[in-house]
Amino acid sequence: MTTRQDNPAKARQSGAKAAAAGVTAPESLHSDFFDYKFKDPALLTLALTHSSLAYERNPEHVPEPGADNERLEFIGDAVLGLLVAEALYRKFPRLREGELTRLRASLVSSRNLAQVAMRMELGPMLRMGRGEEHSGGQKKPALLANALEAVIAAMYLDGGLAPARDFVMRHVVDPMEAELTRALDDTGPFSGAVGDYKSALQERLQAIGAGQPKYVLTDQTGPDHRKRFRIAVRIADGDAAWKTLAEAEGTTKKLAQQEAARLALAGVAAPAVTKQKHRAKPAADEAAR
Repeated sequence: MTTRQDNPAKARQSGAKAAAAGVTAPESLHSDFFDYKFKDPALLTLALTHSSLAYERNPEHVPEPGADNERLEFIGDAVLGLLVAEALYRKFPRLREGELTRLRASLVSSRNLAQVAMRMELGPMLRMGRGEEHSGGQKKPALLANALEAVIAAMYLDGGLAPARDFVMRHVVDPMEAELTRALDDTGPFSGAVGDYKSALQERLQAIGAGQPKYVLTDQTGPDHRKRFRIAVRIADGDAAWKTLAEAEGTTKKLAQQEAARLALAGVAAPAVTKQKHRAKPAADEAAR
């Protein structure tokens, strides 16, 4: 993977595409963002641009992929996961892989990222359509979490891992260190991954020898800027069959996965689960992030 330092031309091209899509830096932001000065301010603006703005400006056409922060969110998710894993590895040298995994899950969860964004007052900085803004978009947890991931990606593309690492440590990891330490002593089902039902379900299934859960996108509805996703959580049952433990909907795939895991966790010990026949092909499962 390249950074702006590795390949400045690519990062400048990203900013140029944002400008071509009508994305311009708000005067109040300029190039400074929480003690980091962007070389390419268009990346910051793009990170703070919600898809509803592009749809509202040109409702008759599907916006270009680079017109909002969704592509940056994709990168930010990976960069955040790497940096949090590195931080936990260094801060907790006595923890085993499973414990580190649970702590990372709690830090990178949409729930925690939304809380981080709220503490930073990121909502008022977001650029969105009037409809989304009037419906409370600046306070929507999923939207805030996605924007925070996009900002992390923008920092990474603009200056490499160093500024992204500093930002993640100061705003995501350090404020939670004491709480994570306390959570390590928790003997409940989350074992340090507070609010992370996916990790809790995986632990429970492994404990009873039921194998790994699979999260499958079964339906999606609504316009592109206001999608709803339906996710089923399943476990293998023979060579070509799956047991569906639960299904749930959410405004993002992550939220739908968490809700499905929560429902499955509540009933995983029940003897009756829905059995559905599916051919066990990888293509049948959409690995919804």
